[in-house]
Parts: sequence; structure tokens; C-alpha cells
Amino acid sequence: MRITRTRGGAAASTESCAPGRGDGPPATKAELDRLYRKIAFRLLPFLFVAYIVNSIDRVNISFAKLRMMDDLGLSTATYGLGASLFFVGYVLFEVPSNLYMQRIGARATVMRIMILWGLITVATGFVTAPTQLYILRFLLGAAEAGFFPCIILYLTYWFPAARRGRITSMFVLAVPAAGILSGPLATWIMNTFDGAHGLHGWQVLFVYEGIPAVLLGVLAWFLLPDGPADAKWLTPRERDVTASELVTENTARHAGEPAGSVLRRLLRDRRVYIAGFVFFAMYAGFSVFSYWTPTILEGLGVTDLTTIGTLSTLPAAGAVIGMIVNGRSSDRRLERRFHVAVPLVVAGFCFAALPLTQTSVLWSMALLTVAAMMCFGTLPVFWTVPPSYLSAATAAGGIALISSIGGVAAFVTPNVIGQITTATGNLYDALLVIAALLMVAAVVMVKGIPVTVLQEHRSAAPSEL
Repeated sequence: MRITRTRGGAAASTESCAPGRGDGPPATKAELDRLYRKIAFRLLPFLFVAYIVNSIDRVNISFAKLRMMDDLGLSTATYGLGASLFFVGYVLFEVPSNLYMQRIGARATVMRIMILWGLITVATGFVTAPTQLYILRFLLGAAEAGFFPCIILYLTYWFPAARRGRITSMFVLAVPAAGILSGPLATWIMNTFDGAHGLHGWQVLFVYEGIPAVLLGVLAWFLLPDGPADAKWLTPRERDVTASELVTENTARHAGEPAGSVLRRLLRDRRVYIAGFVFFAMYAGFSVFSYWTPTILEGLGVTDLTTIGTLSTLPAAGAVIGMIVNGRSSDRRLERRFHVAVPLVVAGFCFAALPLTQTSVLWSMALLTVAAMMCFGTLPVFWTVPPSYLSAATAAGGIALISSIGGVAAFVTPNVIGQITTATGNLYDALLVIAALLMVAAVVMVKGIPVTVLQEHRSAAPSEL
């Protein structure tokens, strides 16, 4: 068997091989479980922490908003525009960033992204006018562009599709983990360090939360191999088995794939746009929790910053449960579509019911927690779908394009919610629109993605990490 690897670390081969075979005997299930557990323990802790910092730095503006609006003279609509401009830069640079990652490797890409976003987050603490906020939010999006799709693609260099539901869930658990941490951490910084260094509490928040990203960016260069071929902590046998598993999977799935322009094939693949729309709707739901939970709580009469920070952890805790349960259930049944569609419908019903609980903090938080459990529970399962039908050649661009389409929602949603709230004085009118969007996306997921492209691993035996 002849195996070659791209600069990014992905394996490619011109010959087929038996699953789990390298130059030695076939790998047993126990050997494969030990191998992938070893890889997970080496990679996931750093990626998990990096994504926590990424999520915190992306949404800390929602907590800074509670104090910076008065200091900078911002309206709700102005804040919504400032929050959403992040995603303009993100969408514009996401596909180029992921394509460039294939040329320079994962560790250089992650280092560049983290150092830049950390420095820009620090700079946001020194804005004095709305225009400066707009510029820095755009630059933050441009700096962070490609981080999430880079890691999703990076995981395909190490883990076969049958294991990716659980692996991806472990990575994206950083989002609700950040939700649990970000509220108490942000409000503690703003309360404790208000006036420190001659700065307002919200300014200190940006400075203190930007520095870890810079430090982690430096560490990425030393901790992240570009792929299995560069992992010195794998034995030659382990490197060969890892490559063989992925080569066999890609060869079987993409045998007979037509030649031609990668970009042309990608842009003509309707499944990319179907998946993009579904992720668009999912991201619209995520944006409610990322940017508007503190505002919802404030509207319910909760004004104490510490209480707001504490209550905001409940939806994040629900999201953790949803990701773990849904990811494992999907891998166990090797079913993806309904593990995305059903939770989206339930989340939509929860958003639609929120106007009925405007006088109750308890019931409002219960609905938000269930909505977060369902909405975020779709995330690890959804990101097992695109690699199931994208080839090695189109995966980088396809994953980034799907993520970019979702990023459009992340731009539109805060802005639209801000505009509707400003115009009507009622945040719940906007949440009804989000509810309808999630339900439509559930139908599109089931009807638009053929089950045949997601069944190639149905015969695989369930496995441990």
C-alpha cells in the first residue's frame, strides 16, 4: 500500500487497503480503541480549552453591554449592529482561512488565529466611540475566521467517521462550558476590577479575557502536530494504523469521484447549501443564548450582575447534557438526520412558548434551558454530516462554506433581534421568528439530505474512544 499525506496532515492513497491494516497484522478492536483514546487525550484537552476561550471572547460583549452602553452612548440597535459585525469579517475570511490551512498546517493556523483574536479583544477594551467598536468587531471576526472549521477538518485527519459524533461532541462541549464560565467570570471581573488600572469594569473584562488567547496561540505551535505523520508521541505502528483507517474510509466513499475543478464541484453540490441552511438556523438559535440571555433576564426584573451571571449558566448546563446525550445516541444508532431535526423542533417550541412566561423567571429559565439542551445538542451530530459526503479535496472548502453560511445567521440574528426589539419594544416578537426558522430547518434536514449518503458506516460495530 502506498500512502501519501498533504501538508495539513490528511492521508491519501492510490490503493485500497483492508480496514485497520498497515504493514503489519490487522488492528484489533481493542488496539483501535486504545489508539483513538490516546489520540483524544493528546489533542482534545488543548482544543477544548482553546474553544472555551474562543467562545468567551466572542460573546463577552453581551455582558460588557450591561455597562458599556451608557458609557459609549449605544442604543440596543447599535449594540446589535456592533455584535453582528463580527460575523461579516468571519464570513468573508472563513473559506480562505481554511483553504490556506491546508497549505501551512493546523498548528500555524491555530497559532495565527488565536494570537490575533487575543490582541483585538484586548484592544476592544479601549474603544471610545461606536465606530471604533464596529471596526474592532469586524477585525475580531476576520481574525477568528477559520478556527472552528479548521478544527472540524483537523479532527477528520485523526478519527474515522464512526467515532466523530462523540469526538466532535467532546470538542464542542466547550461552547456550553464557556457559557457556564463566561457569566460568573465576566460579572466577577466587572464587579471586582471596576476602576482597576484606571479602567471601567467592562474595559478590564476585555483586557483580562484577551490575554489567554495570545498565550494559548503560542502554545499551539508546540502542542499541535499537523497530522498523524507528525505526531512523535505515536509509534510507527500507530501512525500506520491511523493512516490506513482513514485511507480505507476515503477510498471506499469517494471511489469514482469525477475529476474537475474542486471549487466548481463544491459550488454545484446542493447538499452544501442544504447543510448551510440548517446550520444557518442552528446558529440563529445559538445567537439567542450568546447575546440575549442577559437581556432576557434583565427584562424579567433581574438587575443584579452576579445573579444574571449565575442564572445564565443554566442554559449552558442544559447544552452540555444535550451534546453528550445526543452525540452518543447518534453514534450508537449511526443515525444523523433525526438527531438533528427532532431537537430543532423542540427548541423551536420552547422559543415560541417564551412569551407566555414573561412574568416568571422560573418558567422562562426552564424553557431556555430545554431550548439550549435541544439546540446545542444538534451541534456535534450535525458536523458528522458534511464529512460523510465531501471528498478530501472538497472538505476544507465545503466545511468552511457551510460554517460561513451559518455565520451569516450570526450576523443577521443579533442585528435583526436588536432592530425588532427597538421598533416594537418586545424581544419576544423576534424569538417567534427564530422558532419558525428552527422548525423549517428540521424539515429541510430530513428532506434535503439523502439518508443513503449517511449510511456507509451503518455496519460498523459500536466502539469506545
